[in-house]
Amino acid sequence: MSRTDKAQITFLPSGKSIQVSSGTTVLTAARKAGVHIAVRCDGKAACLMCKVNIAHPYDEENQSCISTAEPAETRKLGVLIGQGVRLSCQAKVIGDLTVEVPEDRLKAAIRKQMEQQNEDLSDW
Repeated sequence: MSRTDKAQITFLPSGKSIQVSSGTTVLTAARKAGVHIAVRCDGKAACLMCKVNIAHPYDEENQSCISTAEPAETRKLGVLIGQGVRLSCQAKVIGDLTVEVPEDRLKAAIRKQMEQQNEDLSDW
C-alpha cells in the first residue's frame, strides 16, 4: 500500500472494518467501528486492559503499518511487544492492518462456565 492519509483497519474476530486517518489510535478506530476494547485509564497506558494483537504489522513492501512503541508502552509490555502485542490506546495506525481483539476476560469466564454446564447436562 502506498502511504496515504487514510488506512483501513479490520478487527478480528468480529470482522468489522473501518477507514481512519493515519495517526488515529487503534482504540479510537475500534470505538468508531463499534468494537469494544476494555479500558480503565482513559487511554493513558496505565491499566494495560486494552492489549491487542497486531496480526500483520507490515505491508507487502515491508513498511510498518503501526507506529513504533513509545518508551512508556515498551516498559509496560516488555517482551510482549516483540510478539505483536500493543496497547490500543497508544498504537497509532499508519497503514492498512488487521487487529486481533482478545475476548473480554469476564465474557470468557462466563462462556467457559456455560460450556461446562452444557457438558454436565449432556452426561445425563
